[in-house]
Amino acid sequence: MHEHTATPGDLCGKTILLTGATQGMGLHLALLLAARGATLLLHGRDQQRLATATDKVRAQAPEVSVRTYRADLADLEQVSALADAVLAAEPRLDVLVNNAAVGGGIDPTVRQTSRQGHELRFAVNHLAPYVLTRRLLPLLVASAPSRVVNVASAGQVPIHFDDVMLERDYNGVHAYCRSKLALIMVTFDLAAESAPHQVTVNALHPAHLMDTSMVRQSGFTPATSLDDGAQPTLRLIADPNLENTTGQYLDRYDDQPAHPQAYDAQARARLAALTTNLTEPFLA
Repeated sequence: MHEHTATPGDLCGKTILLTGATQGMGLHLALLLAARGATLLLHGRDQQRLATATDKVRAQAPEVSVRTYRADLADLEQVSALADAVLAAEPRLDVLVNNAAVGGGIDPTVRQTSRQGHELRFAVNHLAPYVLTRRLLPLLVASAPSRVVNVASAGQVPIHFDDVMLERDYNGVHAYCRSKLALIMVTFDLAAESAPHQVTVNALHPAHLMDTSMVRQSGFTPATSLDDGAQPTLRLIADPNLENTTGQYLDRYDDQPAHPQAYDAQARARLAALTTNLTEPFLA
């Protein structure tokens, strides 16, 4: 294991879009990025929480540019509109951090759906970052070398293609773990596709059971701090030594194998076809 307390890399002149930036690790990460001089594009679902997050960032780093983008990632129309807004307003994008997520839920037996009728965790934790990344890829390519960082989880459960939307025997924690494996699988595919364009795509498990409302609402006792998760995420964003690292799943700082299904070419192809089919209307 490696211990990293600080990440090399000054981020002045770098523009970073961070989803789920109004609380938990996202907000903590925003403060760390601001301290390194990055121009921040903060995404959140709630305008008031976005304003509060912006105030916190500006209080710590008054000279840093902060712009906010509001969208509910449970609605792919809003995800697409978010991409449109970024493409219209931002001349460059150096890093996209897909951090926003829905956890296992207060009652894991309750199955929820997205605006488009998809199982909520699959929609928010997998389909939304896929649409956002795909739509912003041209800007990332134009800004290259650039990076996509997908915040995944060590909790991974295989996808059963006969019941992807978990209409039988629903369990919110399993749904969360399936959605995070889907995100890792698509990370590997996008990395291969984007490598010739100098856009790296990596996924990581930031830390085990961080002290977040998502963890507590899911009924778990926090075991690590927000900084424990933010530091390895910051490294993937900022470390110049990782400029050519792509297609990796990292458990904090270490290159670790994901669930075996992530390396199953047939499963990846099935997921890719399904994902394309579900998101096509929002990619135009």
